[in-house]
Amino acid sequence: MNVRHHRVGVNGLGLHVAEQGEGPLVLLLHGFPESWYSWRYQFDALADAGYRVVAPDQRGYARSDRAPSPEEYALPHLVGDVTGLIRALGAEDAVVVGHDWGAVVAWTAALLRPDLVRAVAGLSVPPVPPAGVPSIASSRRAYGEGYYQVRFQEPGRAEAELAADPAAFLRRMLVGASGAHRPRPWVVPEGVGLLDSLPEPDELPGWLTAEDLAVFAEDYAAPDAFTGPLGWYRNIDRNQGLMAAFEGLRIEVPALYAVGDRDMVTTLRGVPELRASLRRIVPRLRADLTLPGCGHWTQQERPEEVNRALLDFLAAL
Repeated sequence: MNVRHHRVGVNGLGLHVAEQGEGPLVLLLHGFPESWYSWRYQFDALADAGYRVVAPDQRGYARSDRAPSPEEYALPHLVGDVTGLIRALGAEDAVVVGHDWGAVVAWTAALLRPDLVRAVAGLSVPPVPPAGVPSIASSRRAYGEGYYQVRFQEPGRAEAELAADPAAFLRRMLVGASGAHRPRPWVVPEGVGLLDSLPEPDELPGWLTAEDLAVFAEDYAAPDAFTGPLGWYRNIDRNQGLMAAFEGLRIEVPALYAVGDRDMVTTLRGVPELRASLRRIVPRLRADLTLPGCGHWTQQERPEEVNRALLDFLAAL
């Protein structure tokens, strides 16, 4: 990778971005618990094809600034960072590609600002407009108090558990939610800690080296490194109200969706039905791809397939 790193001022925050290439802007938005580095396999392929590739550490993550208040991790702020970043980079518009939480932001940015987001691709997480993620109450009913999104709600608790050994958490999470394991919702048994609910892997998969893990671990080395990312989860219920005015809108720009058939997201209640109705939500859906044997970390686990799908999608715009 011939990646250039710099900071961009967006909505009062300094965002660290990694950038490569020249041409039409393609924004790559990571999810939890990741950083810009989760797109390491996409930079060369997209830049060599004639695109300007930019992957930020989203607000609260890694080398980007933390928001001054917990409420500033709500979805309108996250989408505001996308629109602000497009302008700050001097572009008129962008194709926005997101994975996991990044997919939620990408879908929502396309929903609200089709003038700036000329096309959208979501990996793993399908579009659930307008709030992006089901309410905590619905998740609690479906999976109980041990569901990770419910466990994340208590301020201080989850960040203390995860920050106690971030390298171990990242190793267990990245391997445990990969295609090497049977997909299932992350539900923590009563009396068990978040870290202890994830088994220690016997070995690393080929797509994730010890050097890769070291980069991720460095991104989460600060004592408060998980506070910002967990703030995204703690605004899930606020997002239901903040986004209510946009109920019924469809995503009207060209779109791509890709998910692994061993992704834990596919096991969540309502996702099969949602996927079956994707074209009603995204009428200009160009492709709906299933990647055999792939788990949650779509673009890392299957870089060749994802790169080919993205390049085909971009070339047809």
